[in-house]
Amino acid sequence: MDRRRVRAIRKRLAEVYGLAVMAPHGHPIAELVLTVLSQSTNDRNRDVAYLRLRERFPDWEAVRNAPVNEIEEAIRPGGISKVKSVRIKAILEAIGDPLDLDWMEHATVEESRDYLVALPGVGRKTAACVLLFAYGLRDIPVDTHVSRVGGRLGLLPAKAPFEKLHDAMLEITPPGAELELHVNLLRHGRRTCHAQRPACVRCDLRRMCPSAALFT
Repeated sequence: MDRRRVRAIRKRLAEVYGLAVMAPHGHPIAELVLTVLSQSTNDRNRDVAYLRLRERFPDWEAVRNAPVNEIEEAIRPGGISKVKSVRIKAILEAIGDPLDLDWMEHATVEESRDYLVALPGVGRKTAACVLLFAYGLRDIPVDTHVSRVGGRLGLLPAKAPFEKLHDAMLEITPPGAELELHVNLLRHGRRTCHAQRPACVRCDLRRMCPSAALFT
């Protein structure tokens, strides 16, 4: 990948969407649960489900020890609550005692990532969310928006499995630009580069996009 082209795309995205400012919050278990809740729903429903969960249970140990049906009821607004409640409980049980992931702040990214993806139902995207948003570590979540925009722009290999897409994203992203590139590709996917009928006519990246001709 031509580094100059990556810089040009980053620059244009930053001009359109700005630079995300999001300090690491230092709560890896919270990020883990929030990411599970975010699956197949919008941000608002995810946040409502998360707040209801925290209001109902005093701490993560209480969530872990609660019957699945009580967790399911708390997170119902987030959708697919039957599946997500089982997954959240299984993850917290797998972490065990102490129910704590704070050690990741000082561990290597590889060690923390390997631990996270070994948890029930946790893949590279969820692990990357925890590492990046909780501690600002060098990993980049690749969701459907990021993979779609990155693929159309020629930044990521087409139809590659998500495991390889995460590796490819890390390869093209300069250290320190992980949050910036993730957020701006995500914003572009939501606002312009839609899965169906992308708005290529008004796209600010049209001249840089090798896929624009396919949709116009």
